[in-house]
Amino acid sequence: MSSIVAPFQRTYRYLQRQAHENPVIFYSVIIGSIGPVLAITIPPIRERYGYRPAEMIPTSYPLPNRPRRPTQGYEDP
Repeated sequence: MSSIVAPFQRTYRYLQRQAHENPVIFYSVIIGSIGPVLAITIPPIRERYGYRPAEMIPTSYPLPNRPRRPTQGYEDP
């Protein structure tokens, strides 16, 4: 039975030692591995709570639906 558990114990001991000897690298790896997990799990949770994306921002100014009149009074002499 100990042969099944032994790799997990060794992995835990290794991670414990790394957290003590190289905390910056250890916690950087932990935080970096959380990112992809959150990218997969957060969108379904947001949809379940009723989140809807905002409307798209217009990329152009809407032109009026009428004929264009030429401007007057700004001519050069």
